[in-house]
Amino acid sequence: MSLSAGSLSPHPLASYGWDDAWAAEFAPYLERGLVPGRVVRVDRGQCDVVTADGLVRVDTEFVTPNDPLRVICTGDWAAVDAGGDPRYVQAYLPRRTAFVRSTSSKRSEGQILAANVDYAVVAVSLAVELDLGRIERFLALAWESGAQPLVVLTKADLVPDGATLSHLVQDVETTAPGVAVLPVSSTVGDGLDVLAAVVSGGTSVLLGQSGAGKSTLANALLGEEVMSVHATRDVDGKGRHTTTTRNLLVLPGGGVLIDTPGLRGVGLFDAEGGVGQVFSEIEELAAECRFQDCAHVAEPGCAVLEAVESGVLPERRLDSYRKLLRENQRIVAKTDARARAELRKEWKRRGALGRAAMDAKRGRWR
Repeated sequence: MSLSAGSLSPHPLASYGWDDAWAAEFAPYLERGLVPGRVVRVDRGQCDVVTADGLVRVDTEFVTPNDPLRVICTGDWAAVDAGGDPRYVQAYLPRRTAFVRSTSSKRSEGQILAANVDYAVVAVSLAVELDLGRIERFLALAWESGAQPLVVLTKADLVPDGATLSHLVQDVETTAPGVAVLPVSSTVGDGLDVLAAVVSGGTSVLLGQSGAGKSTLANALLGEEVMSVHATRDVDGKGRHTTTTRNLLVLPGGGVLIDTPGLRGVGLFDAEGGVGQVFSEIEELAAECRFQDCAHVAEPGCAVLEAVESGVLPERRLDSYRKLLRENQRIVAKTDARARAELRKEWKRRGALGRAAMDAKRGRWR
């Protein structure tokens, strides 16, 4: 059953993001007697998949490749055996988008955190001093994933006055060109209606450090205590990992939310395009440099350095830009950059098709 205008009723998986584009992709598997489902949780060789008949636990034996970017993950659309015990995931549909970070291993492997995401919601706590460099790092990965980033400043009720809050929002907006910045308080409810309206338009992944208030925020959006919440230490604003797996949850106001464990490390993984988007003003200035291969260090006629000297471009932004580019170049040098680039290109192509299909059905927040 599809979601076409002529359907008498929506597909049972419509609330999980199923649409005509996914139905077309799944057609060959349907002919083989397989059923579609969305992966809501992955754990040690098994995963929970929601199908038209409800939630089932299936084995992933047939979809465990050596490439860590191709293992099944939360958010994937899977082709599952119609029956049997045990049941297996036979394949998963090509991803529209994928959020990937570099692992801490010496092999510089990528780790996929969530698939088929429309919005990457970066939660940042206002209970501690803002780390703008870390925000830029999260945003680089978010842009590279193909999803639309959104920064949510949590615990806004802890900021003493409106003027201070406005200043903090402006600081983050300067750090995040092209990205909406929403101050939110899960405790008193400020900003939650706006955020709920945004995430109702598709699948969102909730990202951030431990103690950023992600689980509290998820509970507020869900309208019930689904995620475990632990107290945050007063001394440094940090908390324990209250979420230990990536879970996909349907929101009561529409949309789907993937909550993730707190991330201590957010290493880049072949994210040059994402870095360029985070620092779009530097990329625009670089086009005006005298030399095309300008490194923005000491070259004559460097428009980037001139902007720093005149105060138009904060020196901290340039330092952060250089740091993330160097890190990304080291990662790319250790991996098969061409294969990764082709994979990302395909994700973004499919993401554009999926978003176009959704836009045709209803208006979307941008």
